[in-house]
Amino acid sequence: MTEAAIPRLAKGLGPLLPGIVLSTVVAIVSVLAEPVLKQMAGGRIGVPAVVIALLIGMSLHLVANNQRFVPGMTFCVKKLLRWAIALLGLRIALGDIVALGLGTAVLVVVSMAATIVSGFVLARLLGRETGMGALGGVATAVCGASAALATATVVPDYRNKAADIAFTVIAMNALSTVAMLAYPLICVWLGLSEQQTGVMLGSTIHDVAQVVGAGQSVSDEAANAAVIVKLFRVFMLLPAVLIVGWWLTRHGGEHGEAKVPVPVFAIVFLLLCLVNSILATQPAFAGVYGPIRDVLLEASRWGLLIAIAALGLGTSIAAMARLGWRHIALVTGTSLVILLVATSGLILMG
Repeated sequence: MTEAAIPRLAKGLGPLLPGIVLSTVVAIVSVLAEPVLKQMAGGRIGVPAVVIALLIGMSLHLVANNQRFVPGMTFCVKKLLRWAIALLGLRIALGDIVALGLGTAVLVVVSMAATIVSGFVLARLLGRETGMGALGGVATAVCGASAALATATVVPDYRNKAADIAFTVIAMNALSTVAMLAYPLICVWLGLSEQQTGVMLGSTIHDVAQVVGAGQSVSDEAANAAVIVKLFRVFMLLPAVLIVGWWLTRHGGEHGEAKVPVPVFAIVFLLLCLVNSILATQPAFAGVYGPIRDVLLEASRWGLLIAIAALGLGTSIAAMARLGWRHIALVTGTSLVILLVATSGLILMG
């Protein structure tokens, strides 16, 4: 880098730094607070750092809502977020997905498609924005908060969009926690085998952490199956977001001008899935690839935390309070759809 380029870089980053620094501080505080709150709750159920970051950010909205912080916060939500999501591809190995079998894969895809469609249908029936239907449907179908944030990149801007995203993130975590506790009991009541239980948990619970917790509460076999199915759903984040973005673009006249961004982050996501599938199975690369993968996944985790902290900082609590019961009905409805479709399919498959 030349000496002349350094001032230009500093000038370009200058307006972004206050918002980035504020968002990063909120993310750090959320990570430090997570174990403290878990200990206060008796060590059994804690509040994830991603939700803590969102809530802290929302509480500081009046401080952050000025032109000094807005450019950096916007950068975090629109740019940093996409690269953090792209790095999630390193969590997925295509061999594990192939091992699911065609029947299970079809069941998961059908249940995800039904859930996304139900989000749009419920949004129309409940008088909510189409964008809220997209956020709730994809977040429920794929992987909770991460999917909501990814979907936000292709949802057109509309009034209270930030509040809808924040609501979806909080709702996904709350519903995932309920599911982690209740769904294993439903599996016992239905008489599902450990393998079927794992598939059911992995195909219906929103967030990865709660999928792991629910699976481990049953057995190692159920936990392994649940994680593989869940990672398949994460892999489907790419087509889900692109299809929803394409649909919103075609119907952009109703909700502003929606444009699907050039999906560089989605392409990187897919490429990293392929890289992980190849290198993770090669012992010769394990000593080098493993630590690099861990560092990049940690960078992804922090990127998502900082992005969601920025989202919270830009979200008004008053706007959240005005959302009402229809939002709750929408995300509860999508959660019931994926539960009913996936569980019914498992029972029919025997």
